[in-house]
Amino acid sequence: MQRIIKPYISFDEVETDFREILESGILTKGPYVGRFRERIREYIGASNAFLTTSATTALWLSLKAAGIKAGDEVIVSDFSFPASANVIEDLGAIPVFADVDLHTFNMLPEELEKKLTRKTKAVMFVDALGNPSGILEIKNICKKYNLILIEDAACAFGSSVNNIKCGNIADMTCFSFHPRKLLTTGEGGAITTNLPGYTRFFEVKLNHGAVVDSQKQDFVDYGYNFRLPEIQAAMGIKQVEKIDSIIESRQKIKAEYVKQLNSLGFAVQTCDDNVVHNVQSVVFKVPEGLDRDGLIAHLRNNQIESTLGTYCLSNTTYYRNKYGQIQPNAAFLEKNTITLPCFEGVDVNHICESISKFVKPAN
Repeated sequence: MQRIIKPYISFDEVETDFREILESGILTKGPYVGRFRERIREYIGASNAFLTTSATTALWLSLKAAGIKAGDEVIVSDFSFPASANVIEDLGAIPVFADVDLHTFNMLPEELEKKLTRKTKAVMFVDALGNPSGILEIKNICKKYNLILIEDAACAFGSSVNNIKCGNIADMTCFSFHPRKLLTTGEGGAITTNLPGYTRFFEVKLNHGAVVDSQKQDFVDYGYNFRLPEIQAAMGIKQVEKIDSIIESRQKIKAEYVKQLNSLGFAVQTCDDNVVHNVQSVVFKVPEGLDRDGLIAHLRNNQIESTLGTYCLSNTTYYRNKYGQIQPNAAFLEKNTITLPCFEGVDVNHICESISKFVKPAN
């Protein structure tokens, strides 16, 4: 089976570190966590980085840091994984879905401004499939209306705009290290921010509300255990060191897909000229009238894994029934996009040949 992605890490790379961690007996809050945080901070160029158990807990905690409470409205990109809206809903706030561009798949500035009300307290911009195109325009609108900008960069580690890395643009940025991501720790995530006022908040909340002073632990607030363990941090360190080469290789794979599929009518997700896309996923809009789900089934029968681009959040059963604000572009993209395998050694020729046989069946 040609999988959608394979991890860019081997046991040989981490064997020595795993042995050191296990023999030390320090499985959490140890030196590897500190090193991983610092590597992320240095790579991105942000003032602070904090590790979490997932991008979901990172987003949830960022909303808490922004002071989001019941009844507040948070405008969120409508083309994303449900976690983007779920964390808003969980806090009793109201997710307000903003439609997206049919080419970049990202939040449209005009849609954001149309959705603003007195209750709007924050904006969650999603880098769709790792693509941050348009975030600077959204940032300017947030500044204009004095709104907190949270970047759901779950897929965007290594992407950049105007040579500024994702994680160094929004007020708070949240990353995922899930197995579908370029940098994976199995499960895990991170928050980066340049706002000094959030540093103590995250340090305390991520550690059960505790502070340590001269080896004395005091619980100054209520908090949570959203900590990443040492073994997972060791995995992350190795991948940060080679993330740029990973991105370069994925960009070449994407280019080969585009070369072979353009003539069949497939349109790849686009990026602004000032954007470097990490190619978290290779996603195409299928030709008009093509049965996307049929194509996915056809590829599966040929031992090729594929899936939809991602979800129209406003059209999921829960949010459709509760809010009834389905966004047309996001709904179109959910129905008409496909994610294709992208990893070192993927057989692009075989995949494109299989697609061609579905699009142009033999007479």
